[in-house]
Amino acid sequence: MAAKTSSIDLSPDNNLSRYLQRVRNYPMLEVSEEVELGWQWRDDQNTVALERLVTSHLRLVVKIAMGYRGYGLPVGDLIAEGNIGMMQAVRRFDPDRGFRLATYAMWWIRASIQEYILRSWSLVKMGTTASQKKLFFNLRRLKGQLKAIEDGDLRPEHVSEIAVRLNVSEADVVSMNRRMHGPDHSLNAPLSDEGDGEWQDRLKSEYADQEYLLSNHQQLVQQRYLLTKAMRGLSQRERHIIKERRMKETPATLQNLSDHFGISRERVRQIEVRAFEKLCKSVKNSMISEHTGH
Repeated sequence: MAAKTSSIDLSPDNNLSRYLQRVRNYPMLEVSEEVELGWQWRDDQNTVALERLVTSHLRLVVKIAMGYRGYGLPVGDLIAEGNIGMMQAVRRFDPDRGFRLATYAMWWIRASIQEYILRSWSLVKMGTTASQKKLFFNLRRLKGQLKAIEDGDLRPEHVSEIAVRLNVSEADVVSMNRRMHGPDHSLNAPLSDEGDGEWQDRLKSEYADQEYLLSNHQQLVQQRYLLTKAMRGLSQRERHIIKERRMKETPATLQNLSDHFGISRERVRQIEVRAFEKLCKSVKNSMISEHTGH
């Protein structure tokens, strides 16, 4: 049975400024608090915990939604769609995986908003394959990088460059550019005829390229998941030694662990080596299993 969440007002309605003010009033969560609420929702379906997890991240939805204003759709609708993605992320969130909810949720939020944009754009008469989505949401950025902001069709060299970068056909690039040409305005357009900067100069971003972040994030999540899974196969003593010797900024000495367990330093070293070998083997086997589907 789906949890009741009617007490969470996720709709910006027609008063966006009032909604934004309300969102800013929701408190952020500390790590320990977020983990505890995550357990309460995952294990007990506690709707109060669900509400606190969602509302504390609504400002993240707003921030991401604002980045899609250039597609000519109402900001309130973008936020509403992003909130749907946020709810999906919270319902699937597992605090034991070792990463923050915001890191996990941003990909659900973006996916929900992008699907809405694709459904809403009347000029985008296309399927929803991964390559087409990638072309749709990256074409303007690459055109800006190539200084290809002139009206009309792209130059052949620009078409070839974009096709190679996004691994799509040149025909797809030409077709998509023509579909997007009408309602879009490039952020690389000059602020004035004097050429004193571009519109994007007024936008400040402290983050790296999204494709780079996504790749690194997915790899990090996968590594943490495999490591957590492998750690469960160790004994309590082996886990303690691995954490103290391999996972801390300042590793414990063999003598400290020798005193803790009442065994020799050489014995501690042997346990560490054996436990690490078991970890590596478990992670390797899990990766092989996932790649082969067995």
